[in-house]
Amino acid sequence: MDPAEFAPPQGIFLIGYTGALPVACGGRRDHGGDAEIKRMFVVPSARGKGFARRILAELERTAAASGRARMVLETRAKQPEAITLYRSAGYHDIPKFGFYRDYASSVFLGKPL
Repeated sequence: MDPAEFAPPQGIFLIGYTGALPVACGGRRDHGGDAEIKRMFVVPSARGKGFARRILAELERTAAASGRARMVLETRAKQPEAITLYRSAGYHDIPKFGFYRDYASSVFLGKPL
């Protein structure tokens, strides 16, 4: 993935810190009329402290501010914590798209903004 895909205004990449220590990250890039979430991650020692939810909310806010109508994402079925986070934030199943559309292990979710 090219870091330029996350350059504003067509994208953004966020890093969450505890003090000077980076503990979470997430990015979005424009994908047609949608914004696509990529690279959400929280280090194990910082999980359960709200970092993922705060990064997700900011990704959604910036996508809406840039005129995107919907957030979309692909994750793996073997990421149940991620799927639970997204579903609890209002994401629902959507048609498959992109590179991983033919992978049976992929889960595709979206949320109107």
